[in-house]
Amino acid sequence: MHHLLLRSERAIFSVFLESRNFWYRSYISIIQKESCHSFSATSSAFRKFGSREVSELVSCNKKIASFIRSGDLDSAFHVFLGMKIRSTVTWNSILSGLSAKPGKLKDAEDLFDRIPEPDSISYNVMLSSYLKNASIDAARDFFDRIPDKDIASWNTMISGYLRNGNVDDAERLFNVMPRRNIVTWNAMISGYSEVGDMESALCLLERAPVKDVVSWTSIITGYMKSGKVELAEKIFREMPTKNLVTWNTMISGYVENGSGEHGLRLFKQMLLLGMKPNPSSFSSILLACSNFSLLKFGKLVHQLTLKSPLYYSDTTVGTSLVSMYCKCGVLEDGWKLFEEMPRKDVVTWNAMISGYAQHGVSDRALYLFNEMKARGTNPNWITFVGILSACNHAGLADLGKHFFEEMQKVYGITTKPDHYTCMIDLLSRAGRLEEAMDLINNMPFRPHPAIYGTLLGACRIHNKIEIAEFAATNLLHLEPGNPAAYVQLANVYAAKKNWEGVSRVWKSMKENKVMKTPGCTWVEIKGKMHEFRSGDRLHPELEIIHNKLKELEKKMKLAGYVPHLDSSSHDIAEEQKEELLLRHSEKLAIAYALMKLPLREAAIRVFKNLRVCQDCHLATKFISAIEDREIIVRDTTRFHHFRHGKCSCGDYW
Repeated sequence: MHHLLLRSERAIFSVFLESRNFWYRSYISIIQKESCHSFSATSSAFRKFGSREVSELVSCNKKIASFIRSGDLDSAFHVFLGMKIRSTVTWNSILSGLSAKPGKLKDAEDLFDRIPEPDSISYNVMLSSYLKNASIDAARDFFDRIPDKDIASWNTMISGYLRNGNVDDAERLFNVMPRRNIVTWNAMISGYSEVGDMESALCLLERAPVKDVVSWTSIITGYMKSGKVELAEKIFREMPTKNLVTWNTMISGYVENGSGEHGLRLFKQMLLLGMKPNPSSFSSILLACSNFSLLKFGKLVHQLTLKSPLYYSDTTVGTSLVSMYCKCGVLEDGWKLFEEMPRKDVVTWNAMISGYAQHGVSDRALYLFNEMKARGTNPNWITFVGILSACNHAGLADLGKHFFEEMQKVYGITTKPDHYTCMIDLLSRAGRLEEAMDLINNMPFRPHPAIYGTLLGACRIHNKIEIAEFAATNLLHLEPGNPAAYVQLANVYAAKKNWEGVSRVWKSMKENKVMKTPGCTWVEIKGKMHEFRSGDRLHPELEIIHNKLKELEKKMKLAGYVPHLDSSSHDIAEEQKEELLLRHSEKLAIAYALMKLPLREAAIRVFKNLRVCQDCHLATKFISAIEDREIIVRDTTRFHHFRHGKCSCGDYW
């Protein structure tokens, strides 16, 4: 969940920057032209001044634009207030600076009203400010009052509607526009693609008088968002021209659709063609490395970023690297990189806090939370997801409740479903199931599937059949095809030796044609990813893996290991249960890694697609002691660091 939140947070910020930089580039272009052309809006006024005054005006305008570009509004105002004469360009530059600052709408309105001769750019910047800082209705009211709308005015309003998800209103405005350009057509095509209406997007693409790389890239985005990867690939192959955004769209689309390996191949191909990656390229490819724990490739990407000026100037790249190291199980490298970063924004702090939380190093996560506040960075809602997760993994229920309340009362942050999921998990795992139920019943919105899934997972720990049945019933009502609901309920029954209940669950699962998600574990050996499934029959070296496991089993039992048979929900003989448990995917992966990774490569890192079961957790503790190896297991909830027969989670997970 954390990588999705952080990626979403970074994407929103990037869109803002791109939008802001568009205006900056426009103003700088205008200012540069000002030195070569007469001043149309105030030309009569400038006849009163000599070339020295005009030259001074142009110089001041350039200074203001430079300050605005760097976000230094105070310095820009200082220059502005000291100017003897100002052009409309001067006013527009200051207006753009105010528009880019959240919460400055009233100041922007006041400044706009003082502009002696506002031009179309003045109106368009003010319209953009309304769209960023006010309601869409307020923006539309201002749009209707613009005396002479140019094509940019219409495009700005249409884009505003689309950013707010009002596709129908955007379409109505599009249909009555007196004139359109390619920006207009692309905005609408992109808008339809964003909401998954590919039929309308393709229809509009066909109608568009001119199609460019942006048009086709928007269609690729839509197909990727809809999960239609093959259609996106077809468009990509047939496109007459491609730019970096197109390549980035394909790479990120592969990653988001679970095809990270295709994204990696495309990234390599892009490099071979001589294209230079930008922050978005690095962010997507590092996410692929994170998702599949591809540490070796992630390190190669890190080396590549060191050759790019982006490494030192852009927080996106550094933050993506921090996140990658944390998610690949190398927390110390993530921390080292975090400390070296010259600039850190809230997303960077969130990445490191979440990294510590996922690894169960809760005291460090909480320390960083206080440190970020002390350095003047205010937490956002994603920060508190990380903090609540840190409290959850450490069993700090009361502290978690404190932060949950502080988030709302002190920071004024509105609670989101992710916060409630963390709180339900926190209370449930601590055995405070009644409090968790009260929280569910008093949520300000309808509980989503993750809420009931979290509650159901905790019921197995505390053997609460009634609450498990309640959670499973509600989860299946929301997601009838969710295999986890059946499996976890069956596990609760099995723990109570209620085989009749287990039988009912399996029967219902079969009747509803729901397939159980097979347990899969991945391990990277010499740059190649090896996948194992529970009861695997396909790996070419399966025979020697089984022999290694038999050898380990004998040593473990001599050391006191007793298989946790409740980890199997099958009503079969104990010997058969032991055999099934011995062939769980993480045991196969660990055994293989022990044979293939030399001792000098200290840690063994494996990644599992499900929560690690109690028997595998117990067995891995014994294996770490017997083989004298550090074993790092990443499952769907957290990281487990096994050393000398102990786990970093303290058996609380």
